[in-house]
Amino acid sequence: MPVAALSALGAGAICAAALAWTNPSREDYQDHAGEQLVDYATRELCGEKGLPMLLKLWIRDCPELIASQQQVLADLSGRFTTRWNFAIGSVYITRIGGQELLPGLRIPKAEVITLAVAGQFVPLRSETSAGGSE
Repeated sequence: MPVAALSALGAGAICAAALAWTNPSREDYQDHAGEQLVDYATRELCGEKGLPMLLKLWIRDCPELIASQQQVLADLSGRFTTRWNFAIGSVYITRIGGQELLPGLRIPKAEVITLAVAGQFVPLRSETSAGGSE
């Protein structure tokens, strides 16, 4: 086998090993998803069309309340996420929401497909539908 071919094969093996080593874990994804869910829920629930007026009067700081639930949201995302692990990278599919939180108030639905590679998370597709009050 020529030296160039062996060098290319060796470089490819080193790159594959580096990608496998830096493939984010499921826990890393849950932390990432928790941060993303806080941002999303804050936009959906704390905005003008989010919570019913009575709840807006009762909840003083909606964004802070949601931010305080980041770990809960991260754990929740873990229950609704499927991981396809390809060793050099992973694909995560999270489907969450649609459940009734209070009478007339549903959790917004979201489906997110994310590529995890080299220690990074790259959203491939994101679909959401409004929750809020009906």
